[in-house]
Amino acid sequence: MITVATWNVLHRVHAENWYEDVTTRWPVEDERIDALVARVAKRQEQIIALQEVSGDLLAALRDALPDRTIHTLRYPRVPRPKRIPTTLRHREEYLVLVVDDPGRKVFAAVFGDDPGKGALAVVTSGLTVVATHVTGDDRRGRQLSTLAGVALSDPERPAVLLGDFNADRVVVADGLGSGFTVAELPADALPTRPRTTGSKSQFIDHVVTYGAGVREAAVDSAEGLSDHNPVRATIAV
Repeated sequence: MITVATWNVLHRVHAENWYEDVTTRWPVEDERIDALVARVAKRQEQIIALQEVSGDLLAALRDALPDRTIHTLRYPRVPRPKRIPTTLRHREEYLVLVVDDPGRKVFAAVFGDDPGKGALAVVTSGLTVVATHVTGDDRRGRQLSTLAGVALSDPERPAVLLGDFNADRVVVADGLGSGFTVAELPADALPTRPRTTGSKSQFIDHVVTYGAGVREAAVDSAEGLSDHNPVRATIAV
């Protein structure tokens, strides 16, 4: 059994640009970063994928987790403040995998049609792990095809994909194709991306497997630290 989690932790500049409530609840970003790091450090999962990690948060994670391996993909797009100056010292944005088993990075690339989204893959002793953040428009199909190819780079090895897919589980399953299973959350699960307006799905963060089963998938409350809630699951390999 391998335990996994995925969490979009919300880059501060994105929050400031889009008027997210997080900036009101946490007006001091250093304090929010301390709280985010504490939450990640307490998590028991062996593999944790994080999206929208700022340079400031990445540095804090490295300081707080010296006993874990942190793999990263840095996007060429650097979030730019549009409304107010940001207090971040390092605005760059990363896709991150925090793992107990150091593993070996085998893929790290932005999607060719979006310099702020991409995929990061690591081979561990048990499986191929792919962290991702997918664009929420018609570019999604091409990106899901890329992800399927990355996950199947070694078709004999089970794979798990973790991330913010910006689509519901049916769309993700159709886009990835045969053999991939998107974990189904309990009927009473918290939304992974709560919304008060609009028609977009509130369940867009997923644990996906190929050649492995999913048990005990659930959503935890972010308690106001991000606009997304963490998703966790146990993988039977």
